Amino acid sequence: MSQNKTGSYHSNGYNAQAVCEYCEGILRHEQWCQTVNPVVCYARRIVSSPNELTIADSIILHSLGALWNYCGT
Repeated sequence: MSQNKTGSYHSNGYNAQAVCEYCEGILRHEQWCQTVNPVVCYARRIVSSPNELTIADSIILHSLGALWNYCGT
């Protein structure tokens, strides 16, 4: 006995342009995404522009022995 069932497909309407470029979230951002987490946003910003580093963080890094050099033009 053969049963022919027609399949129904649901399209959620999301496309590649709706994906977050940082966490690739479609419906919601991941907790670590820089668009929703200010700490991650700050960390990413100081990596790309070290002059954004706060004095307090600079002192902490110095006390840990980290060298934070900016080699930009």
